[in-house]
Amino acid sequence: MRKAHLIVSLMIIAPGVLVSNIKAQQKKNLQHVKLTVLNSMERIGQDQALFGQPNAAIKAAKNEVESFQVVIHAAGRNIVIVKTEMSDLTGKAGTIKKENIALFREEFTRIRLSTPRATLPPGLYPDPLVPFIEPQTGKPIEPRNQSVGPDGAVITKGYDMYAQPFKVWAGQNQPLWVDIAVPKNASPGEYKGTLSLYIYNDTIIDIPQNDGVMFPVKSVVNDDKQSIYTVDVSLTAWDFTLPDGPTHRNNFGKVNRRAAAAFGLDQTSPEFREIELNYCKMLADNRINPPIPDWLLPEINEDGSLRVTDERTRLLKKFLQDLHVTDLPVPDALLNDTLTVNREKAIRYYKELYRYLKDNGLEKRAYLYMFDEPNNKESYEKVIALGKLIQEAAPQLRRLVVEQPYAQNPSWPDIDSAVDIWCPLFSFINRKAINEKLANGDEVWSYAALAQRAPDYSSDYNEVKNYDPPYWAIDQPLTSYRMPTWINMQYNITGLLYWTTVYSDKSVTGVMDPWFLPVFTAGGEHFSGEGYLLYPGKPCGINGPVASIRLKNIRDAMEDYEYFALLQQLAGREAVVKIIAAIVPNWWAKPTDKDFLTVREKIANEILKVKK
Repeated sequence: MRKAHLIVSLMIIAPGVLVSNIKAQQKKNLQHVKLTVLNSMERIGQDQALFGQPNAAIKAAKNEVESFQVVIHAAGRNIVIVKTEMSDLTGKAGTIKKENIALFREEFTRIRLSTPRATLPPGLYPDPLVPFIEPQTGKPIEPRNQSVGPDGAVITKGYDMYAQPFKVWAGQNQPLWVDIAVPKNASPGEYKGTLSLYIYNDTIIDIPQNDGVMFPVKSVVNDDKQSIYTVDVSLTAWDFTLPDGPTHRNNFGKVNRRAAAAFGLDQTSPEFREIELNYCKMLADNRINPPIPDWLLPEINEDGSLRVTDERTRLLKKFLQDLHVTDLPVPDALLNDTLTVNREKAIRYYKELYRYLKDNGLEKRAYLYMFDEPNNKESYEKVIALGKLIQEAAPQLRRLVVEQPYAQNPSWPDIDSAVDIWCPLFSFINRKAINEKLANGDEVWSYAALAQRAPDYSSDYNEVKNYDPPYWAIDQPLTSYRMPTWINMQYNITGLLYWTTVYSDKSVTGVMDPWFLPVFTAGGEHFSGEGYLLYPGKPCGINGPVASIRLKNIRDAMEDYEYFALLQQLAGREAVVKIIAAIVPNWWAKPTDKDFLTVREKIANEILKVKK
């Protein structure tokens, strides 16, 4: 009755009065909406006081993705955003089409218990990025809706997690994330455009309510029923181009049974292959080398020899080319029991595998992730034995061991002869020890895990024991994800490792959904977001992952390293280190988001200056 009464009332009002009232209401509606712009390293809580800038102004190289955020604040009453769209970016330099721009609604995730050494309190944090356009179909995600069919059966369509429409409650914030991919062929210069928000004037027209749905799914929105709010966006495209694949070496773990379990699938099933490839593509799109799916590599015969097919080789090469893979971790198959009955089988396997890689021009950046954290004497002995086996089978294959480049215990055997790539935790980094390994021709990577300070067996322990490196947890600043490549450049470390992007507790007996509790538990403590940079897309109807804000900041860190590499090629390593040392002199430095952006721009200007 209420809706019918409203319609009748509107019909008997004089047309001129109605238009005047609508315009007045639109103006009043805008007073209930406040917008602000944040950079990619800032975050805002649901109930936090607004901060930021009125407009978006970003700068990027060609073939780079740069991001900003728009925060919508409902001041005084609830508002409903029914549509968000981005225009083309235009200027004297030309046009960057809106197809190069991706929009996401930031979902909040709950931090129930603080991570050890957390610098931020428990609460709700924006992290998952729900896409406005479903990446596989190219269409918007349909909101979940139920209706009753002619036969009385309930018909359910759509999904629980979607980008729009969405409501912002009075006094609360809803941030949006914007990715702008600058094309390789973009002309340098300034581009401008507009992000528009269409806000439903729900005080004029009553919003239909559907059971289980907060907003109207199929309502017709006319000009007289909405207000449009805009944010100006400017992009400066610098005149240099980033490479397609990452220069900084990296390994972020496998897309394995945990990802499959989130979709209710076996990781060896044909149905999971499409999902696995979509996970790999998202990692590659964010400048992380994806893991190589097992079904693209040659099969292993009973005696350890390879069963090579032209089709698998073709698909492997296509995968590496399409996803711009620059590092190739070879499988650790047969390593677990190679030191007993299967030693000859393992030698045959790695000998033939390396020959296969070389025959196909894939051996140059291949390496074996041979052992993870050998934390006792027996493990050190096993590292030595495995190292000898690989040396015998494929002497040119580099062997990576996740261990600091100095002895944990002087009474344990020396593993130097078995290791080609050392990989210490951030807090285990010791400049003197690293330089010694580099001088001997070894390589050094670094890795993040949990929240560990320097060990008491480090030679500089007394100096650094109370300092914290960047820890990767949701309740840490986003600058923690931006900093590692800067540390690595400072210390001449050439790679970055993270143990997985798809961790979930109970992954074998039942998935713990990271949308509601993204936590890794160790020693009775919660590590929020540990091992989880990707959320399963199932609640959105996506056969693949949903990115996190933390993943985007790692992407930006990888892009920063491309700046370092370009300037190093043009002006030498010391020119780069001199600039970045101003904010990252060592691994316990605490630069701000503004520090990163200022120094990044300085490096860009140096590239442009030397490039001329």
